[in-house]
Amino acid sequence: MVGGTYFVFLLFYIGLRPISGRAFVDMGTYNQYFIHYANGGEITSEKDVFFHFFTKLCSQIMSANAYFLLCAALYIIPLLVVCKKWFKNYWYYGFLFMVTAFSFWAYGTNGIRNGIAGSLFLLGMSRDKRVSQIIWFLLALAFHKSMLLPLAAFILSNFYNKPKIVIAFWALCIPLSLVAGGFFESLFSSVGLGDDRLAYLTVGADANQFENTGFRWDFLVYSSTAVFAGWYYIVKRGYKDKIYFWLFNTYVISNAFWILVIRANFSNRFAYLSWFMIGLVIIYPLLKQFVIPKQYKKIGLILFFYFTFTFLMASIKTL
Repeated sequence: MVGGTYFVFLLFYIGLRPISGRAFVDMGTYNQYFIHYANGGEITSEKDVFFHFFTKLCSQIMSANAYFLLCAALYIIPLLVVCKKWFKNYWYYGFLFMVTAFSFWAYGTNGIRNGIAGSLFLLGMSRDKRVSQIIWFLLALAFHKSMLLPLAAFILSNFYNKPKIVIAFWALCIPLSLVAGGFFESLFSSVGLGDDRLAYLTVGADANQFENTGFRWDFLVYSSTAVFAGWYYIVKRGYKDKIYFWLFNTYVISNAFWILVIRANFSNRFAYLSWFMIGLVIIYPLLKQFVIPKQYKKIGLILFFYFTFTFLMASIKTL
């Protein structure tokens, strides 16, 4: 009852927020797209065409407020489905870990299509049949091509399941980024993965963007909590679960890519390609079987510190 009430509240709280580019940045751009299509405009963008087609279709049959509510539903409902699929009666705890994540609010109100794509990707990962997985993965890619990175990591995880090696690779990326970060930024930018976020790799930052540049040790510490959790569960406690191995390896590989370009402008946008999985990586084993002593009490403590980081980062940003 409590879980369902919280889900409904969250859906309408995010979905019915005021339409504001000043408060929610990219939301203003999405609203401009919506108005353009509502007035009979044609799709001119060559990137993420499916999302623009979706927006154009919505503009013909609903208001802008209803459109953003639908976007919120596409963002939040898949998370609910994933948690109910994997955690059954304990779904609410998994859902709490996902919605208290540092990046959850931003990608429900600002980076909307990336947030939807991440949720659809997780939905695909939770499916039992390969055909169903592929359909949801393709839909996630259609909303945002940046999902190519976690998809590639997921595919690799299906064929190379050695968490210790993956963790070692992640750790190696830290000194590589410190020594040759600029090289990797230029390299990935020149490859051209078809995502407009790559433009942030090589352009200079002005004073207003500085908070998103430089080597983000705070973000690295945040990311490392999931790496440490996975290492503890798998290596120290001997936890074995095929789905968790997929999830953990996909997270670590995707996060390693971000570390290599951590100095880039708007580094958090790259980080989201792994961060949308972070809550699940931390909580998954604890909701599947007993892994640590006094487990339920420690779940509460982990959630408390997990949310504390989110609260502190949000508070610092508003100062």
